[in-house]
Amino acid sequence: MSRFVLGDCQQVMSGFPSRSVDFILTDPPYLVGYTDRSGRSIANDKQGDWLLPVSREMFRVLKNDSLAVSFYGWNRVDQFMAAWKAAGFRVVGHIVFTKAYSSKSAFVGYRHESAYVLAKGRPPLPDNPVPDVMPWAYSGNRHHPTEKPVSALRPLIESFTQPGDIILDPFAGSGSTCVAAAQAGRRWIGIELLEQYHAAGLRRLAEFQRQRPSAQSLPREEVYS
Repeated sequence: MSRFVLGDCQQVMSGFPSRSVDFILTDPPYLVGYTDRSGRSIANDKQGDWLLPVSREMFRVLKNDSLAVSFYGWNRVDQFMAAWKAAGFRVVGHIVFTKAYSSKSAFVGYRHESAYVLAKGRPPLPDNPVPDVMPWAYSGNRHHPTEKPVSALRPLIESFTQPGDIILDPFAGSGSTCVAAAQAGRRWIGIELLEQYHAAGLRRLAEFQRQRPSAQSLPREEVYS
C-alpha cells in the first residue's frame, strides 16, 4: 500500500529495509533560506548538515542497479554533489527544465530548474529515455512554495520505472511526486516534515482518488514523532 508519512525523512527511512524501493524522485531544500511572497518557507533550508546522512539513507533503501533523480540548488551544487558521491551514488545524467517565465532575476533571469540522475550500481538503460531538456508548466505554487508540476515528474517515473514499482520521495512537500506516481500506476512513499504541506498533500491525493475511482486506494497516513 502507498503511504504518505509525516516525519523526518532520515528517521523514517532508517526504519525501511535496505534495497526496498525501486526509484527515488525528490526535491530537497536548496539550502538558500527561501521564503515566498506570502511568507511560506521550507524546513532545513539554511544548513546542509542533513544532506550527507539523508543521502546515505537514500542510497541504502534504493535497490541495487536502480536510479534516483534529485533536484538541487544550483549555487549549492558542490554540497549536493559531495554528499551524493560520498553516499555511493554515481552521476549518470542531468536534466534541465525550461520555464516560460522568470522565477527570480538578478544578474540573469532564472528560467530553469535542474535535476541530476544518480545511479546505484549499473541500472539498465530505459527503453524510452527522456530528453535532457524538458518543458516546465507553472504549478501556481498553490500547495507548496516550491511546488513541482506533476507534468514534469510523471515522464521521469514512466521512463525510469515499471508499473507497480515503488517510488520514494523523502522530501515530498505537498505530494507532487506521489500524485505523478499514482497517475503512472506506480506505488509510492512520500515523507514530509512540515504538517501544513503534509496535510495539503493528503488533500491532493484524496482529490485524485475522487477523480480516478479506479485508482489505487488512499494512502495510509503515518506520523513519526
